Amino acid sequence: MTVPHPTRPPLGRPDKLPEDRRHMIRRRWLTAVIIVLLVGIPAGYLVVSAGQSRDSGRDKERESSAAGLQTNRPSQMKRRVFEVPIPGGAWDVAYYETSNWKTSRLYVQFTTTATGVDTFLAESGTARTRLTPGRITVGDRDADIAGWTFAEGMNWSGTTVRREEPRPTTDITVDLTDPAFPRVYAVSTTSP
Repeated sequence: MTVPHPTRPPLGRPDKLPEDRRHMIRRRWLTAVIIVLLVGIPAGYLVVSAGQSRDSGRDKERESSAAGLQTNRPSQMKRRVFEVPIPGGAWDVAYYETSNWKTSRLYVQFTTTATGVDTFLAESGTARTRLTPGRITVGDRDADIAGWTFAEGMNWSGTTVRREEPRPTTDITVDLTDPAFPRVYAVSTTSP
């Protein structure tokens, strides 16, 4: 004779039926997809960010290892930081940046039109009337660093734009030998 064993109700909620195979597979797939999304998206973002950061570092390293003027426009950020506006349509633009713990300097040269030099001077906080004829405001040390030679017999004019600290001070020397196409030399110095 066998004694009947009492049957136990399924674990969990007594009113819930056991999960069938289709529902179990669907639930596991959904769980796997969610895990992949929660791990994969941030991991992909980190890989992309690391690549961009490495490329940016290489660009900065290449730029900082350059010795002397680079035939190119400085970045918009550098122009803003050093307050050196380069007028649209300027050509033969070149720049060089130096930095140390005490001061940073941006050396910029370009050729522009008479209107372009007026625009540059106005955006720099000065005017053509402030240019002193025969005055070269770029010092010998800065001229040597940039590789500039201010030969005699040229029509030089210069001014210095002094701004309240921590804003930069800019030495501007303009070659007005050809007044229709002046050549501008500027050294902007800032102390962090």
